[in-house]
Amino acid sequence: MSARGVLLVNLGSPASTEVADVRRYLNQFLMDPYVIDLPWPARRLLVSIILATRPKQSAEAYASIWWDEGSPLVVLSRRVQQAVQAKLDMPVELAMRYGEPSIERGMLALAARPGVSEILFIPQYPQHADSTITTSVREAERVIAKHGLSVRLTVIPAFHDRPGYMDALVASARPYFEQPFDHLLMSYHGLPERHLRKADPTGNHCLNYPDCCDRPSVAHATCYRAQCTAVSKEFAARMGLADGQWSQAFQSRLGRAKWIEPYTDARIDELAAQGVKRLLVMCPAFVTDCIETLEEIGDRAREQFIEAGGEELVLIPCLNDHPHWIETLAQWCRTEPTAA
Repeated sequence: MSARGVLLVNLGSPASTEVADVRRYLNQFLMDPYVIDLPWPARRLLVSIILATRPKQSAEAYASIWWDEGSPLVVLSRRVQQAVQAKLDMPVELAMRYGEPSIERGMLALAARPGVSEILFIPQYPQHADSTITTSVREAERVIAKHGLSVRLTVIPAFHDRPGYMDALVASARPYFEQPFDHLLMSYHGLPERHLRKADPTGNHCLNYPDCCDRPSVAHATCYRAQCTAVSKEFAARMGLADGQWSQAFQSRLGRAKWIEPYTDARIDELAAQGVKRLLVMCPAFVTDCIETLEEIGDRAREQFIEAGGEELVLIPCLNDHPHWIETLAQWCRTEPTAA
């Protein structure tokens, strides 16, 4: 029995499309101080206001993309877990930061396996954000402390520049570029600008210059937008796209705070107004298709683009269980050095 166990971690999903389940999920998600970084009283008040109306709207959105087997995110993540497990002689578990299966459940299952003394913790996020990676790692550390687990935690951090990731991204998307298209939009999940400033170790780089993502800085090690930009440029270069053939934007903003721009919905209108008729959209902040890709882009953005004068919006699937991605994950599991 290998001393290493693997925990693949994704964001999560409601247990069902029932309003009560969606409300429960949203409450857990939005009350995370890494997601809404306000003091507890202000966060509780804001989330209570959101939960007055949002669960019903979100439940309808989830219902529009729900599969017979359940949540697309969970079903696809389970397929990834099973495919990676088939390539390894070490146990592989799946966990979600919010909802089930929980990180606590996954950690305990691995720790209970005979001989497992290390957990390789892989948050499924190419770019760093406290609201995705940091909160997941902190939850794992909480579980270890709570249960007194005798396991070492080895974390694979943001992997936007890790060998294999870009190869898998290009391999999975390439077939969609074999047909004529006018433009590629790379749409990433948005973040409030204050999240970028808080993650900047220098305190004076992120968002302080118009070209801050292009200026070398140690801040890029934890800068979500800089890492998104790096992925966009590398992908475009590998696909041989000219500067005018692609752009990037940020989706899924919530509340009144200033979020990083440009916004995806505004960019879609701009592209239609510029005469783009066949638009490809991919979402490189996600490795697994979910409500933000399938419903927000695949349904709502497609409808918006056509209403604005476009003819066709094609959503390029996420990596999901593409063979190249499965082999990449398996290779990381085999070769990642144990944390000191």
